[in-house]
Amino acid sequence: MNAIKLTKLAAAAALTAGLLMVSLAAQAPPPQPPAQPGAAPAQPSTPVAKQPAVKSQEEAKLVMAMLQSTQQPDPDVRIKAAKELLSKFPNTEFKALALFFITLSLQEKGDYEQTIAYGEQTLKEDPENIQTLLLLSRLIASRTRENDLDKEEKLTTAEKYATRAVEALKTAPRPNPSVTDEQWAEAKKELLAQAYEAYAMIAMVRNKTDLAVENFRKALEVAPPPGDPATMVRLGNALARAGKFDEAVSTFEKVMSDPNAPQQVKQIAQAERARAIQAKNAK
Repeated sequence: MNAIKLTKLAAAAALTAGLLMVSLAAQAPPPQPPAQPGAAPAQPSTPVAKQPAVKSQEEAKLVMAMLQSTQQPDPDVRIKAAKELLSKFPNTEFKALALFFITLSLQEKGDYEQTIAYGEQTLKEDPENIQTLLLLSRLIASRTRENDLDKEEKLTTAEKYATRAVEALKTAPRPNPSVTDEQWAEAKKELLAQAYEAYAMIAMVRNKTDLAVENFRKALEVAPPPGDPATMVRLGNALARAGKFDEAVSTFEKVMSDPNAPQQVKQIAQAERARAIQAKNAK
């Protein structure tokens, strides 16, 4: 339940799909059909981020291998492919993406120190990499304990990362032309929900349970439907810690009856419900 919900590598790779072929083909966008008389003017679309380009066939081959490796279940395979690109082409325009893939794969392996290190390297290359900012914020918050001597230093860092992500989201361009305005709007909602959840996790470590409840609820409100059942469980935990046991039990029961919730999450909700009831009866 303390595991960080990651953007899957396959999904991240999908956002970059077409980058390589676009950079190789360098084709002009297809001409737009003439506007029909009396038709409403087309709405301006969200700007598209500058696309990285390869400079040789060998680089193109390694970039493609890296993207294809994201379909592999073994994180070491993905790390190797990204590092091979960085080793042979240290100045590749795909450097930030390669570092991001390494960061995600290291977190999947549970290597906290290296995840932080590569996440920070990613931000040096791409300071407004929203996914990396949120990953680091949530990871640091999840690994910080109430009695840590450097607790406030770590939480302040996590908070700054989340705030940078929220600010970057306000003007974030679409990652590539294949992502529609509608798809990007939904993705931004999910990213904003992750930022609110990061704020909630930080508040929990600070024992500010009411603030945590507020931010978990905001995360659920802004997230695209059907929402994340794991966030619901975290909300239930925050409610229980705040002494709002009836609300906590009701929240856990919603997860248990959610047909879309994974069985493991339902089992956790059931166990947390039992704890909340026990805590209520012990008062």
